[in-house]
Amino acid sequence: MKLLLITLLLLGLAFAGIAIKIWAKKDGKFAGTCASQNPYLNKSGEACGMCGKMPDEIGDCSTQKAS
Repeated sequence: MKLLLITLLLLGLAFAGIAIKIWAKKDGKFAGTCASQNPYLNKSGEACGMCGKMPDEIGDCSTQKAS
């Protein structure tokens, strides 16, 4: 029973930490670039689903998706 309570407490703290980070950030966005620019995550060379940039286009994902 103690292990279950400790586990739930730690999970609750993790969710609270993430929620506070999102709340504290401007517009609730995490800093960083598109995951599609990482060659380990995007082996097929697809465009970013968020902004439409190709992996060879370096920059942040702050622009809107290309139409």
